[in-house]
Amino acid sequence: MKKLAILFSLLIFYSVTELIAQEKVLQGKVTTFDSIPLIKASIQIKSSKQIVYTDTMGLFTVLCQPKDKMKVSAKGFSRKKVKIEEKVKYIFVNLKLKSGRENREIAVGYGHVKNKNLLYSISSLNERNLDFSRYSNIYEIIRGRFPGVEIRDGEIIIRGTSTFLGSDAALLVVDGVIVTQHVFSSLSPADIANINILKDSSASAYGSRGANGVVIVETRSGDGNN
Repeated sequence: MKKLAILFSLLIFYSVTELIAQEKVLQGKVTTFDSIPLIKASIQIKSSKQIVYTDTMGLFTVLCQPKDKMKVSAKGFSRKKVKIEEKVKYIFVNLKLKSGRENREIAVGYGHVKNKNLLYSISSLNERNLDFSRYSNIYEIIRGRFPGVEIRDGEIIIRGTSTFLGSDAALLVVDGVIVTQHVFSSLSPADIANINILKDSSASAYGSRGANGVVIVETRSGDGNN
């Protein structure tokens, strides 16, 4: 009986040791609007139930299984479940801010965004507020719905200051990727989930490229993970 107990203990020990040996270090970053770091966002690993939080740059490090799942959440933002692939060692997660001014207040109040002006200088429009499929193109959706934004010769103008390139056009981003005007204009309104206009301090996260503001579009097929 004693030998069976020892054998059982050794079996458990080697099983746990093997499980730990299989773990990998996963690093990542959590943002909102593709560029604003989220502070104190919660990352929970499914296999171990371990919870870690992002730092002031939105960065985190956690142990997980080669193939695993994690849940990312922050107050005021939509929760996101992410599948971790075996070869992935760094992951990018973009959380969507819930609609309504109260959620901006919650996000700032919980300290998820360092500078509240980053959120308050963002204008948003989503498919829950407006049936995008009723429009023939994305410019029709944008026109007249964002203060200080106009469509000029196929370009979206958010503010009048020119960049060093001499253009007033806003930077165009679709599902986290910077795109050309041609790609942007070819988007089908029925495929669009959210449109966000970044200006002033919120656009500064894109550096000189966002000097004239940024138009961020999320499609139904885009998952926000790069």
